[in-house]
Amino acid sequence: MRILLIEDERKVADIIERGLKAERYAVDVCLDGQSGWDAAEAFNYDLIVLDLMLPKLSGTEVLEKIRRKNQQVPVLILTARDAVADKVKNFEMGADDYLTKPFAFAEFLLRVKALLRRSSANPSAVVRVADLEIDRLSQNVKRGGKKIELTAKEYSLLEYLATNPGRVFSRTMIIEHVWDQSFQGLTNIVDVYIRHLREKLDDEFQVKLLHTVRGVGYSLNDDSQS
Repeated sequence: MRILLIEDERKVADIIERGLKAERYAVDVCLDGQSGWDAAEAFNYDLIVLDLMLPKLSGTEVLEKIRRKNQQVPVLILTARDAVADKVKNFEMGADDYLTKPFAFAEFLLRVKALLRRSSANPSAVVRVADLEIDRLSQNVKRGGKKIELTAKEYSLLEYLATNPGRVFSRTMIIEHVWDQSFQGLTNIVDVYIRHLREKLDDEFQVKLLHTVRGVGYSLNDDSQS
């Protein structure tokens, strides 16, 4: 699942980002309100974590813009403002939860999971491609009813491909989504992880789901439908 964190305190953002990635979530971080809104407008997120006191655009302004575009995505306000008036105002504008700083990461994570669970009561919570099944909430993967054990990076790569079945993704696109955008390694790291996934997902099955598009990138689809 993909989370957008809009937080201008670099130290706080780093702690949250590391913690969420340890839980195998994909995380995009924006350090001001304008870049946060640009990201929210450009991409579909499963959850947005939003500070209120932001440069360029306030968190409340960002929330208002988000709700004009998207009524479904859950928004968790994370702020030092603890006045009842602030809470009421932002709940009325469409916030789903409100957590004040300082906070315990364990509580923050529980609230994140609760919001994702609530918003995942829809078909997109489980992704299916042929006999492959991915539960995006529990992060369990099965093929042909058999549970597949994946590392965090293998899971993130598979989920990215599976939520857009049939689409071809370049190595650069995969690097930017699954790894840090500042990742400086060679893009052949993607080839290594694709090979790992093939060994776990395809080798035992007649129908292959992972496909290489020479010179372009990779795709996940049931080629028996072609």
